[in-house]
Amino acid sequence: MTKLDDATLQELLAAGWVHDPERDAITKSFVFKNFTQAFGWMTQMAIVAEKMNHHPEWFNVYKTVDVTLTTHDMNGLSELDVKLAKAMDAAC
Repeated sequence: MTKLDDATLQELLAAGWVHDPERDAITKSFVFKNFTQAFGWMTQMAIVAEKMNHHPEWFNVYKTVDVTLTTHDMNGLSELDVKLAKAMDAAC
């Protein structure tokens, strides 16, 4: 596993992710129509994340899910974060 290159990070930023340089993490808020849709999306993403063995940090209030992705084993972003971020974006 290798750290994320700058070109790929720029791709994620263009897709609405925000870089947290202090943690070398990316964050994004996903807003749904209601709690049921937000929770359903989280359930789908939990299955994807478990299959990848790469788990997000996330926080849910009503219809909003705030997500932070980073690879703790690397102390920064990796291709696993890219794959999970793209899966999350595609599922919305």
